[in-house]
Amino acid sequence: MKQILQSLKNGSTEIAEVPIPNVSSGSVLISTNKTLVSSGTERMLVEFGKANLVEKARQQPDKVRMVFDKVKTDGIQPTIESVLNKLDQPLPLGYCNVGSVIKCGKNVTNFTIGDRVASNGRHAEFVNVPMNLCAKIPDNVSNEEAAFTVVAAIALQGIRLVKPTLGETIVVTGLGLIGLLTVQLLRANGCRVLGIDVDSEKLLLAEKFGAETVNLSKGQNPVEISKYFSRGRGVDAVLITASTKSNDPVHQAALMCRKRGRIVLVGVTGLELSRDDFFQKELSFQVSASYGPGRYDPNYEEKGNDYPVGFVRWTEQRNFEAVLDMMSMGLLDVKPLISHSFDIDHAEKAYELIAGSEPSLGILLNYPKTTLDNLRRTVILNSNDNIDASQKKRVSFIGSGNYATAILIPIFSRAGAYLKSVVSSAGVSGIHAGRKFGFQEATTDTDSVFLDPETDAVVITTRHDSHAGYVLKAIQNDKHIFVEKPLCLDLEELQKIHNAQLEAKRILMVGFNRRFAPQIQKIKELLSVSKNPFSMVMTINAGAIPAEHWTQDPCIGGGRIIGEGCHFIDLLRFLAGVPIVSYQKSVMSSQNNDTVSIQLEFENGSIGTIHYFSNGPKSFPKERLEIFSNGGVLQLDNYRKLQGYNWPGFKKMNLRRQDKGQYSCASAFIEAIENGEVSPIPFDEIMEVSRISIELS
Repeated sequence: MKQILQSLKNGSTEIAEVPIPNVSSGSVLISTNKTLVSSGTERMLVEFGKANLVEKARQQPDKVRMVFDKVKTDGIQPTIESVLNKLDQPLPLGYCNVGSVIKCGKNVTNFTIGDRVASNGRHAEFVNVPMNLCAKIPDNVSNEEAAFTVVAAIALQGIRLVKPTLGETIVVTGLGLIGLLTVQLLRANGCRVLGIDVDSEKLLLAEKFGAETVNLSKGQNPVEISKYFSRGRGVDAVLITASTKSNDPVHQAALMCRKRGRIVLVGVTGLELSRDDFFQKELSFQVSASYGPGRYDPNYEEKGNDYPVGFVRWTEQRNFEAVLDMMSMGLLDVKPLISHSFDIDHAEKAYELIAGSEPSLGILLNYPKTTLDNLRRTVILNSNDNIDASQKKRVSFIGSGNYATAILIPIFSRAGAYLKSVVSSAGVSGIHAGRKFGFQEATTDTDSVFLDPETDAVVITTRHDSHAGYVLKAIQNDKHIFVEKPLCLDLEELQKIHNAQLEAKRILMVGFNRRFAPQIQKIKELLSVSKNPFSMVMTINAGAIPAEHWTQDPCIGGGRIIGEGCHFIDLLRFLAGVPIVSYQKSVMSSQNNDTVSIQLEFENGSIGTIHYFSNGPKSFPKERLEIFSNGGVLQLDNYRKLQGYNWPGFKKMNLRRQDKGQYSCASAFIEAIENGEVSPIPFDEIMEVSRISIELS
């Protein structure tokens, strides 16, 4: 299928051939008919992409601080690579979609196949959209009109925050697409509206919709005009729908407002507020968050948990429905807002238009009528005719997120693997990874990889809750398996994997890469000289992750001990060289199981403590290991500096750049497959570490 992608690296916009997405639980698969280009948001993304690195940094000072912190802990080269990898990820554009439902995922009860819906889907022939971000379109509302639903909902949410009453005087600053929709919705609410802009054509449209206007291009003074407009009292509220770096719109809004007036920012402006502007009049100021309650809440958007109407009357979805009802009743007229229309094949013209000086407003993209039967879930990217693939092990990746594209895929390629297929649920990240690293194909059909006789091994790097199912499928289909930690989320899954792998003839390996790091290998060598027990202290400055993040969800991510803490349990188990005989943990209760100390005792009398802390600063190194034995100490600082204190025959081993052992880990896996050897990590150790991680979570 065709989909519009934006490069944040160079600002280029392309119409890419992407596999059709999967329909996920709680979502619907939509065949697109129309999409609307959001000129303000999408122009901003294009301009950001075209900016050089210095200009990008100026626009995102918070990200720059994060970069400097990473340089301090990880070094310059890894930081540069991380930043470039982020910028290299293609961005799917669009959030105003109209189409027909062609497939419903599990637990979808409020939509059926054939429903016409408006959603926040992307500019693509097919989109997978959570059901709470869709709304049915009334029969008397056209697809062209319905394409304005989401941007109108943004306007409506700003209005809901203003809480206007019939007869109030409201100023709308900025008469772009959202501003003109705001004017109409306020007029339908019984308000008197004053519109402000520099564009005479947009001002005429606002007047057509019933507003009085201020033309800044003619030198008209909005503050003075607002006094007459409000009969000398000051306006009741100001909605700022402009996009500018200037602080003037907020300052101007404060001057126009009456005492205890309301200001709501829907657009983007400078926010250097003057205390005097707000203090003397006791003004309220609020920033509107997109289309309404539920936005950015994964429980609402991804899991489909609606808010009770008795407590939250207007959610994102209910705002969509309200907008469509206004169109159906003839109270919201969007037809005059349509300035251009292009077929999806000519979408580049739309982006040339919004980046240029030619006037435009509502730009529609049209899509051909297509059926699933005519589209592919697999896109061939590279025939690899010049590569003797028979001499290499064919590896397919399930998952192509940030870690896969930044770390795993490159190291497997360096290790000599033939990259066969890359799977992603939405298709976009798979296409990017496939083209960048030379995969033969990109697909959204996971089963095809397991059934592919040419795939020797699968690398699983998806969300944690999917790992166990994919591992079991790979075992059943006689594939070698490299699964990024964790192996699974509960003991029942672990037992199933254990039973299945006992009969298998292929390697099952978890990506416990720390044990392969060169400095860890050196520590193992130094420890092997002495037969005495030793003590280990592993400190992880893990950093805070919001409670609503998927990794914190016990059903999806499993929590941080299962999701990441397992790395360090494995590391100490490797260094001790013997089984763990007892374990316990202490949790800081206020830290959501993110700040925890784990105590391990080993069969040979050694002990280990893992301090997994989320309450430290990012500027502090992430990982530190200290080992005490026979009057000597080994200290490893973030896999860059290894220092020996009173350690016989050893002083230091420092690296120019951090090495956590990822490449050596992947290489060991590939070599074991090629040479017919056993897993580089013994299966019983994988089971032991996985079980203890689950029991400690």
